[in-house]
Amino acid sequence: MKLLVTGGAGFIGSAVVRQAVGQGHEVINLDALTYAACLENVAPVADSPLYAFEKVDIRDAAAVEACFAKHEPHAVLHLAAESHVDRSIDGPGVFIETNVMGTYNLLQSARALWERKGKSGDFRFHHVSTDEVFGSLPADPSVKFTEDTPYDPRSPYSASKASSDHLVRAWHETYGLPVLLTNCSNNYGPYHFPEKLIPVIILNALAGKALPIYGDGSNVRDWLYVEDHADALLTVLAKGQVGRSYNIGGENERSNLELVQTLCAILDDLRPRGDGKAYADQITFVTDRPGHDARYAIDPSRIRTELAWRPSVTVEQGLKKTVQWYLDNEGWWRALQDRDGVGQRLGTG
Repeated sequence: MKLLVTGGAGFIGSAVVRQAVGQGHEVINLDALTYAACLENVAPVADSPLYAFEKVDIRDAAAVEACFAKHEPHAVLHLAAESHVDRSIDGPGVFIETNVMGTYNLLQSARALWERKGKSGDFRFHHVSTDEVFGSLPADPSVKFTEDTPYDPRSPYSASKASSDHLVRAWHETYGLPVLLTNCSNNYGPYHFPEKLIPVIILNALAGKALPIYGDGSNVRDWLYVEDHADALLTVLAKGQVGRSYNIGGENERSNLELVQTLCAILDDLRPRGDGKAYADQITFVTDRPGHDARYAIDPSRIRTELAWRPSVTVEQGLKKTVQWYLDNEGWWRALQDRDGVGQRLGTG
């Protein structure tokens, strides 16, 4: 199958590209190479005859249309997005332009190609979204997001993703475009851009800096290893029911404080501090960000029951693999630390 992967030089997108090429798919990686993208993320497959790269900004409708016309993909995996909540608080405009208008441009080009090809029943437009569109959950562990949970976005980022989800559903209902939607929990793993919580904690710990935790650290997230997520996305693409959405979770709920304490313990084991102290001594609580959702948790029953998919690693196993990857790939993350906003506190309102 020929796949067009948008955002394929980003964190999750690159994991999809690597797995898809590994499975024998022909992959076109469409990416604008904004601040969070890195072509090193796809270096393991960059020399494959199955891989091609197109530098295209999804906000540029003409460039998107030209890419579709050139490659005529059999399916689209749409991951390109502005995704950092803190950045969306400081500058929401680019989130609307990229996540809403960019998705519109892709839908229009995909629809035009699908119609030119006689509305092929094999075509798929798979839109990758987030659990943040559902808002915030109470502390009750029995309450989780399902595919039928009403949308209740709380940040400019989640509102822009909710908007794009609605567009995708509308293009299916109005024009018949064969779509699939997935909403995932928080991802982590190799190649995670060093502005998100887990890489911030790992790299600050190694540098002897404070380990910042928003508020009191009680905010809960469900953590999904990125390689598991990529596997789930390709599973949905291959087996999912057209017009249906699937929630993808790691089944690994942890509070932010618990997560950071686990990372510290792993670092104590793999790279002990020279002074003999514990990395947890570096933990510092900082002012919470505006509108910080209390808890996210996904009920993955649909994808588990219908598609027989579930995550392969626990959060403890995945975090250990992640920490070891950062210890082994210092050249990768050091090259990114001078990029705009990295290492700065953003999203303070």
